[in-house]
Amino acid sequence: MESCLYEGAVWHRRHHPVTHWFQRRLFMVYLDLAELDQVFRGRWLWSTTRPALAWFRRGDQFGDPAVPLDTAVRDLVEAQTGTRPSGPIRLLTHLRYFGFVFNPVSFYYCYSPDGQQVETVVADVSNTPWGERHLYVLPAQPGEAMRFKLRKVFHVSPFMPMDVDYDWRFTPPGRRLAVHMVNQREGSRLFEATLVLSRRAIDGRSLRRMLWRHPAMTMMVFAGIYTEAFRLWRKRTPFYAHPRHGSA
Repeated sequence: MESCLYEGAVWHRRHHPVTHWFQRRLFMVYLDLAELDQVFRGRWLWSTTRPALAWFRRGDQFGDPAVPLDTAVRDLVEAQTGTRPSGPIRLLTHLRYFGFVFNPVSFYYCYSPDGQQVETVVADVSNTPWGERHLYVLPAQPGEAMRFKLRKVFHVSPFMPMDVDYDWRFTPPGRRLAVHMVNQREGSRLFEATLVLSRRAIDGRSLRRMLWRHPAMTMMVFAGIYTEAFRLWRKRTPFYAHPRHGSA
């Protein structure tokens, strides 16, 4: 089975116009979309087919819930790149825990037919409190490191302007998984986030351990966002209203 758990930490570092730093422990679920019917089979507290304490719910992901997620991802990548993924698609995400779900960002890794090389990364970014999402489709170059430079087009934080360039770097998921994102403005580094995770097998012991060590994972993520937003407000960090809604 290719599906697994990933456990580790995320760091946020803000450099300008104020300095701010924090670290959070977390775990995420890495799901091969072809294994959804079997990955949690026999696990009472985990499910991909029914409400459970830890629930992968199709309606929480992008696209029409009536369309299989695997198909929706392939359709999206084909529409934006002209090439339809033909290999496995694996999703790094948070599930719905205790009935609550929130994913600041989920990543779809689209593999080559032999499942050995990541050909495209899809970053599914959400914002709060607006409840919007945007998907960045990032085709990788064969034989090169997964590094993508692109323009920000989606409002995420009221403490970050829109005229920002992204520099994103990914390692292929393996025993370890890393994502590093830098926000730059006119060549100056404003902010960076680093996610570093280690692979854990999906078995009874690991599943129990994750729920014990990280209860209500998504509630903690959501609460952490507002905690850090309050700290940024206290530091008088400049506020940027949503470009469409005009306010936060």
